[in-house]
Amino acid sequence: MKILYIFPHPDDESFGPAPGIFQQLKCGHEVHLLTLTKGGATRIRHDLGFTIEQMGEVRLEEMKCVAKTLGLSGMTVLDLPDSGLKNMNPLKIEQVIMEHIEQLQPQIVVTYAVHGISGFHDHLVSHATVKRVFCHMLETGHHYLKRLAFFTLGPDTKKNGPFNLQSSEWEEIDCILNISEDEAEAGLRALSCYKTYQQVIEKTGIADLTSDDIHFEFFNESFHPVVNDITEGIKD
Repeated sequence: MKILYIFPHPDDESFGPAPGIFQQLKCGHEVHLLTLTKGGATRIRHDLGFTIEQMGEVRLEEMKCVAKTLGLSGMTVLDLPDSGLKNMNPLKIEQVIMEHIEQLQPQIVVTYAVHGISGFHDHLVSHATVKRVFCHMLETGHHYLKRLAFFTLGPDTKKNGPFNLQSSEWEEIDCILNISEDEAEAGLRALSCYKTYQQVIEKTGIADLTSDDIHFEFFNESFHPVVNDITEGIKD
């Protein structure tokens, strides 16, 4: 099965579902990543003395390391304005997402849950635009699309660190991936690719979460008890 993750920034995949992505690749699925921005507007650029454009190029190289480390089937990094998606015409964001989906033809599309986990506006815009594109494409005959999944945190996730992370309720969660030791190690290796973000990684304690279960909501579907494979229950 072909799975496409769509996130706004470099590191969203490694601060989140990287161990699950590695698991899906091990199971023989194609897993692709579409990142909407190069993440150049991060505050870290000031410490490094980089412009937004220079920082974006650095983060792009770090993402290439992630793609190689996880063994991604494919990765595309766009150059939409980091921290500026809320100021864009959403139709333009939707258009580039739709074009990528049409080219790849995945069965499963994954993005952030409605709360964006961190609540950052780029995350919220990504949720809204991907969901609208998915619904529109289904209505217009793109029947290779079988599932829209939202990456989220479970209520029991350890939420240490400086950020007010948000989670979904148990009744909203449809899929929980149980992460093995080697999958957690793959998540740590992906995090280590972000050399410029190591202080942030230490500050957030995100590395401690790589061995945790990975949670997903399924759009307009309900699985209780939950499934442990993002492809389970898909009908041809």
